[in-house]
This record gives sequence, C-alpha cells and structure tokens, in this order.
Amino acid sequence: MMLLPATTHAYLERAAESLREAITTSDVPTRYAHAHVAALRAAAALLAARAHPDPKRRRQKNAWVLLAEVAPELTEWSAFFAAGASKRAAAEAGSRRAVSERDADDLVRDADRFLSVIEQALGLAPHLPVEEEIVFRPALRAGA
Repeated sequence: MMLLPATTHAYLERAAESLREAITTSDVPTRYAHAHVAALRAAAALLAARAHPDPKRRRQKNAWVLLAEVAPELTEWSAFFAAGASKRAAAEAGSRRAVSERDADDLVRDADRFLSVIEQALGLAPHLPVEEEIVFRPALRAGA
C-alpha cells in the first residue's frame, strides 16, 4: 500500500464536503457548482499524490489537463468535467439559466462516481454512494 501525502487526504475530505453541500442544498446553481468543485478537489487529490511538477516548465495548466497527463486512464473524466467549467462559472455568478435541475442532479451523481474512481486509483476503499440521498432530497426540500 502506497503512503499518500497529507494534502491528498485533505483534498479528498474537501471533495466529500463539497459533495455533501451539493446534496443538501436546494438551490440548483449552487448544487451544480458544489458538485463540480467536489470533482475538482478529487482531481487535486490524485494530482497531489502523483504529479511531479517540472520546475523548468513555466506555463500553467489547469487541473483537468494535468489530470489527463498524470492519469491517462482518466482522460474522459477530465474532458467531461473541463467541459462543465463554464457552466460552473455561470452558476457561481448567480445565473439561474446556466443549469437545469436535471443538470445539477446528474453532475452530483457524476461527481460522486468520479470521487470513487479517484479513491480506487489511490488504492483506497471507495466511499458509499450518495444515490439514496439524492432520491430523498426532494422530500426534504418540500418540507423546508
């Protein structure tokens, strides 16, 4: 078993926290943004464990580009989440039309799956899926 850096564990915890926030909010743009941030933090966890920065390279790359380079098996995930970055930015800016409720719910499920993929790639046991919480959330919203 590989010893993981503390930053990897910190990013994983922050990813789980963002995912919990996404699940518990009734605000659709906020749910989408939190789910996307959860995926970004999960990617950062893997990068913290595997990436070895080249001090000679000056050009910055975003996390999704780096993830595809460091973990080519995650290229499709990288492309998927990179494509949602502009929607997340619009949602964070308060746009009510940037994402639908379906978009937000789908992204929560995708971020949850991605976090499990990252945990497994790091040699950790995956967390329990949040599917049940998503199913029961509308009832919670109605009572709020």
